[in-house]
Amino acid sequence: MTFRLRAVRAFALLLGFFLIGVVLLSAMAALDWLVLTRLVTARAAWVEGAVLTVTVLLAAAILRGFFVFLRAGRSRPVPHAVAVTPKEQPELWEQVRAAAEATGQRPPDELYLVAEVNAAVTEQSRLLGLRHGRRRMFLGLPLLAGLTVPQLRAVLAHEFGHYGNLDTRLGGLTMRGREALMHTVEAFQQGSTQLHQAIGALYVGYARMYLRTTQSVARHQELAADRMAVRYAGREATAAALRTIPVLDGAYAHYLETYAAIGGSLGVLPPVGEVHGGFRRLLAARTGERLAALSAGHRPPRPHKYDSHPPMAERIALIDKLPADDRPDQSADETVGLSLLRDPDRVFAALEACTLSPDSAGLRRMSWDDLAMARAITDAEGWSRPLRVAVARALRSSAHDAGDTVTRRQDAAAGEGADDFLPTLEEILDAFDRGLLWMEVADRMPKPDQAARLFGSSARNFIRPRIFDGLAGMVHLRLAESGHAKPDIAWSGQPGLILPESWEKGMDDAIDAAVADTPDTAPLRALLATPTATPSRVPA
Repeated sequence: MTFRLRAVRAFALLLGFFLIGVVLLSAMAALDWLVLTRLVTARAAWVEGAVLTVTVLLAAAILRGFFVFLRAGRSRPVPHAVAVTPKEQPELWEQVRAAAEATGQRPPDELYLVAEVNAAVTEQSRLLGLRHGRRRMFLGLPLLAGLTVPQLRAVLAHEFGHYGNLDTRLGGLTMRGREALMHTVEAFQQGSTQLHQAIGALYVGYARMYLRTTQSVARHQELAADRMAVRYAGREATAAALRTIPVLDGAYAHYLETYAAIGGSLGVLPPVGEVHGGFRRLLAARTGERLAALSAGHRPPRPHKYDSHPPMAERIALIDKLPADDRPDQSADETVGLSLLRDPDRVFAALEACTLSPDSAGLRRMSWDDLAMARAITDAEGWSRPLRVAVARALRSSAHDAGDTVTRRQDAAAGEGADDFLPTLEEILDAFDRGLLWMEVADRMPKPDQAARLFGSSARNFIRPRIFDGLAGMVHLRLAESGHAKPDIAWSGQPGLILPESWEKGMDDAIDAAVADTPDTAPLRALLATPTATPSRVPA
């Protein structure tokens, strides 16, 4: 079947979505008329009320579905985006208009910048998309930060290519119909009554059939948009953009989790404009394979069963098979799309104001270095506390002298729960030297129920890393308090602390000796006695 015939079939099926409702409404109207005039006797008049109630509820659900479907193409407010005008960002608008003109499309009426690795064009449409309305374009600031200008041109041409209807006008109509149906199905699935959900099940089944039938048309349109991008921006730039976007997506997810949210548990935010704007710093510090490594650990969302996008590898392979064009090689142009923006710091600050919740927007701000230090101290306290509590309990249970100073301090800790009364690093090492580590302390460390059944070397090997982390946390706290540890936001690695060089070289071995089967605290005590001022970086 040719593409044109498939598109005509898709249009007919789209009309069938309406016909289902018309048939159902007609059948219910006929049933109501029969019940009221012929089928029900005076003795069973209550049946009339029951039937009318059910049919009215069903009709309301169907009419709501019609309303949702017809409004699927309407423009809605965009609360989490920054609208930019041609006067504010003329260079960016120039690129958008040039891509629209090259694809034979009218430029958007509105341009929005969003906090996503994505680009999209939407259009307000009526009468199943046969009438066009206002057009909007959405561009992700992370996308602008990671794509070069030639790659951005390819993305823009691809998005306008969706509206080019390269083979038939009904092709674009099919795409809009798929979007409208999925929006309608979501509304039915959120129905509040069983009757609403029952009618929704009928429409969901029909929608699935439509999506399955039109998937080939949708994928054809996607590949046609890729070819349009190649004709405008070139084969190499288009293929490079498709390869880069998944990498940027994974890198941005890593940035949000590791950097933007670094102060989340502390109730603190990065500097103004840096919640999203800090992604620029990560991209500047990591290139090529290091960015790809971040995306390798990021599992992309599972594609929708009826996704219109063919697999990315398939799209790139088809582009690579296209003949080379005679346009100049732009691979050396490393100017990023963000350079098209005037005053990007202000734009990032405006986007931040749109995306943060009112509660989050009022949080205290810290510099990146202060955030790295605050988070490192919080993490170190979390690592060390289980060990300190276990040692405190072990000392308390093993004490025989009621007047012992340490015993009094542990008793106070038990009564008040204050961290000031938990043992210091030196007191923990003294407890290890007294032989309490594997006799008393290890048993008091928190562990899952399954691990409680272990004994001997198996039990020691299970709990040893937690004791190691506890000592390492106390070391980090000691060096931070004394000023020998410095913060490092580490855009090219992991945020953490810069420790003295001697600690970087000797700390792991010294702690390993302290938590060995026969503890030896001398190496760690020696490091504590002679800290140096030369820093060396250690991740938090």
